Amino acid sequence: MTDRIAVREPIDSRHPAAGPRPRPPEPWAIRGELILNCNCTVFCPCVVSLGKHPPTEGVCQAWAGVRIDEGHYGAEVLSGLNVGLLLEIPGQMARGNWKAAAFIDERASEAAFAALVRIFSGAAKGTTGLFSVLVSEFLGAERAPVVFETEGATRRLMVGKKIQGAVEPVRGADPEREIVVTNTQYWMGPDITVATATQGRVRAYGRVWDFDGRSAEICQIDWQGP
Repeated sequence: MTDRIAVREPIDSRHPAAGPRPRPPEPWAIRGELILNCNCTVFCPCVVSLGKHPPTEGVCQAWAGVRIDEGHYGAEVLSGLNVGLLLEIPGQMARGNWKAAAFIDERASEAAFAALVRIFSGAAKGTTGLFSVLVSEFLGAERAPVVFETEGATRRLMVGKKIQGAVEPVRGADPEREIVVTNTQYWMGPDITVATATQGRVRAYGRVWDFDGRSAEICQIDWQGP
């Protein structure tokens, strides 16, 4: 004898051809630093306009690098890995229709690689979930030797021969202090260091870009989801 009431299995009303239900995203978090260099001639207007103002050149072409100091996706450790990104936006950032590609650190395990693809495609939701809405064409995700180095104030990202970039903060009246736009609502983080690229070369996915001397950003990131 038992006092438990039998409960039927939940009914799946979806079409049989729909396939299995998508796996829900795991809890995840990433802390570290992001650098970005785009084709804007002056500091990117997207930071303060939140994507409502068009890029200075009408379209946005950019590369970015992420250094993960601490990170996890569920039980999978992401700490110590790097990621490179290629972004192409046809106008105002907030209007979407982005194209994007991801270069995942070749040191990542199979599980870490899959986790980082989910995070940077927006499938993991949370901070980067907007990618799933704004990116209309995900060009691909591939393993690559992604190196993120810091030497003094200079940050470098090297993704083989595909991305070779270096950015450094723009000097202010006090050379010991960085110029920082603080307390923003920018998706990457509230405090953005104004920088410029000393090197900004992309040779990937048919793109041939050289953005030396163009706008750059440095941001401490603290992202999480879902």
